[in-house]
Amino acid sequence: MTSPHDDDRFDWQAAEADITGPDAEVVDLDAARAARTTDPDHDGDGDGDGDGDGGPVLVDSPAAQKSPRFTLSGVRAGQRRPILPAWLRSRAELRDVMRWAVGHLLHTTAYHATRLPKYGGKLLLRAPAGMVRLASGATRWLFDWEGEQLRQSTSQTRDGELYLKLSRQRDRRVRWRGIVATFTLAITLAGGVAVAFAPPWSRWAVLAMLVTLCGMFGQPADKPLLDTAVVIPRVARLTSDVVVRALAVLGISGITQAIAKQGNRAIAFTAPIVRDGPGWRADIDLPPGVTAGDVIERRDRLAAGLTRPLGCVWPEGQPEVHPGRLLLWVGDQDMAATPPKPWPLLKTTGGFDLGRPVPFGTDPRGRVISFELPYTNVLIGSIPGYGKTAATQVPMLAAALDPYAELWCFDFKGTGGLDPLEKVSARYASGQDDDTAEEGLLALRELRKECQRRAAVIKGLPKAVCPDNKVTPELARRKKLGLHWLVVALDEVQELFSHPEFGKEAGELAEKIIKLGRALGVILVVATQRPDAKSLPTGVSANAGTRFCLRVMGQIENDMILGTSAYKNGIRATMFAKKDKGVGYLVGAADDAQIVRTFYVDGPTAEKITDRARALREAAGTLTGHAIGQATPTPATRRDTLLDDILTVVPATEGKVWAETLTERLADLNADAYGDLTRDQLTAALKPYGITTGQVWGTDPATGKGANRRGIERQHIADAVAERHKRRGDKAA
Repeated sequence: MTSPHDDDRFDWQAAEADITGPDAEVVDLDAARAARTTDPDHDGDGDGDGDGDGGPVLVDSPAAQKSPRFTLSGVRAGQRRPILPAWLRSRAELRDVMRWAVGHLLHTTAYHATRLPKYGGKLLLRAPAGMVRLASGATRWLFDWEGEQLRQSTSQTRDGELYLKLSRQRDRRVRWRGIVATFTLAITLAGGVAVAFAPPWSRWAVLAMLVTLCGMFGQPADKPLLDTAVVIPRVARLTSDVVVRALAVLGISGITQAIAKQGNRAIAFTAPIVRDGPGWRADIDLPPGVTAGDVIERRDRLAAGLTRPLGCVWPEGQPEVHPGRLLLWVGDQDMAATPPKPWPLLKTTGGFDLGRPVPFGTDPRGRVISFELPYTNVLIGSIPGYGKTAATQVPMLAAALDPYAELWCFDFKGTGGLDPLEKVSARYASGQDDDTAEEGLLALRELRKECQRRAAVIKGLPKAVCPDNKVTPELARRKKLGLHWLVVALDEVQELFSHPEFGKEAGELAEKIIKLGRALGVILVVATQRPDAKSLPTGVSANAGTRFCLRVMGQIENDMILGTSAYKNGIRATMFAKKDKGVGYLVGAADDAQIVRTFYVDGPTAEKITDRARALREAAGTLTGHAIGQATPTPATRRDTLLDDILTVVPATEGKVWAETLTERLADLNADAYGDLTRDQLTAALKPYGITTGQVWGTDPATGKGANRRGIERQHIADAVAERHKRRGDKAA
């Protein structure tokens, strides 16, 4: 039959006759499929098993829906479970577990030891009741009183044979128990006589043992002898039914529809739910089309579905497996209510080698999380009040304990969060004024020059000493080379990068330093509360190898700190609640993103640490710069003297002035600074202050004719100077 696409003269009547004619047949597709899947002749391989090994298989047949058979490639692709638990494979975790076990044992022992008089008194008061119970129990056992009720009931039923049988049994029991009781009584009397002639201490020991024994028998069922030394929280076991029920109430259509069709089988658990530290771990495959991020952003509803506090529920995505893989960890206690662990470096008495990993915080399971500070740059961000400065302080304090590391600290917020580090910093500044911003800019200029110097030093070293063309811990200890670790903290750096005068140059310098300084031993620790393109240049954020994001409010801020597509991959710092202070996502310290609660070092403790650090530096002879009172070099003139010079050459009686006239007057005032200044250059120099040129009416002194030309208003200059003084805190306008 000819196709209608082959010839315009297609015979539609003939085609209709073929379809509706007497030879046409209507086929039941469902019946045909069933016949093909059950008929041995249609399984494709002729063996009648329906597996279709030797031929085609219908895509909707049971054979097509079977899981693949056991194959070697499948086994190779499988994930091997570790033979030993994580705390046995890590020396640090093993040491932490053993430290906890010893501390727990010592605490329990000391707790009960201090209550021995109380326990002795309780035993003494309960001993009489225990003696009565012992005597009563022994009498009932000796005379077989426990069977008396059964014998009496048998006599009432007049079953003589059964009664005689029970009586004979009772006689045998009493006879045997009487012999045992007589023998025990004889032994006891002999022991009592022996104790009477024994030393006094043994008599007291036997008396104490008897009182203890009688006191234990006299103990009420609801009043135990020992107090509870450690109160263990009782939480319900996490089961698959509980997890599925919690996921079902999240309001995610993909989960709701899958559960409605398949029930609990819609949620796949790739491994059994097990204990993981102080909590439960569940590895979950969500239904098709549902991502881990969909669940993470509903963390509060998930906690409500699990009937657990919000601080106990920590969902994480595993995008390296697939977007729908969810790792759910449910702790026994609220993370915010759990007492924070002390910073491990508080327990050390000496210094710290910055070449070792820096302990930064703990994960929800209580394990210590560390990261390597050399060869990386650290970016920390969040909304105000969630622990940026405290998080910045931790790696800086670790660097302070290395006497061979040089510290530069700049606090552009001016609240004194980094003040404890001032006594060990070669450069230090704190404040919200222009002077602090300029000091930060000057420091970045010097840092750029230092990077160039270090690059030249490394280039001149032999390959045997520096094979990878980067600073090593060994090279950092050689004072003559000047390649020591140089750690620079910039807290609330948005105040510098968004500064109208210094911001652009500071951003460009920081971008160059953060790209080149990693291999040169120069480390930037940058903290910001406003992560946007203006406050945090893209070149800076994109080249930070280690990122820590505490609570933020939106996807843009999240990805600015944690990296592009972090939010899409389920790494969302927006899920942290109001009480999750100090808790954030750490990216770059390990292969996967980690939820970390930073160690908190309060002000007095930080002062003690920096006192120890200063003593180490004095002993090593590495205390320099601001720490020993050396003044930081400043430029001879400020960059913003242009405004003051304009006010000098334009009197208050002259409201407006042409740009050409102004350049001539400035050149007469200071030929070295303004001799080559053009009108266009003047316009560009005034633009950062928000001052633009406009049409100004004036008189040409050469011709005496009036004209409109580009110029400025003096009042605009005066307003800019007043605003500058206001930012600096000057009293003069």
